[in-house]
Amino acid sequence: MNLMKLLAATMFPALLAPALSAGELVVVVNGASGGKGEIGCAVYRSAEGFPMNPAKAVARVWVKAGSPVECRFADLPPGELAVAVSHDLNGNRETDKNLFGIPKEPWGVSNNVRPGMRAPRFEEARVQMPATGELRMEVQVAK
Repeated sequence: MNLMKLLAATMFPALLAPALSAGELVVVVNGASGGKGEIGCAVYRSAEGFPMNPAKAVARVWVKAGSPVECRFADLPPGELAVAVSHDLNGNRETDKNLFGIPKEPWGVSNNVRPGMRAPRFEEARVQMPATGELRMEVQVAK
């Protein structure tokens, strides 16, 4: 019987931990005019791959384009993150770039960072995800 109490005491909090330490991220995307294509939102936990390599993102979602639209990410653990957004106009689910690596399709990142001669850095776009509740942010996409 003592073994059962020990198991219950140690397993019950572990089962509740994910539910108690996760929040929802809501990214409100503005500037995707015309309703053509899709909006892709990607969440990064580090600088690796940010902002143009969605394969390195910890979560991604695609929604029909419009302005505004919402990308929702449920059950994200707390900590630093940055969001990259792309308005995919041609249906390939990539941010198309020219020969110099400059995006040809509208894009944006958290904190609406838009450096002139380089891609935004994770450190500039990062925000703090709370342990519980909702984090809402607005991201403006543009070329």
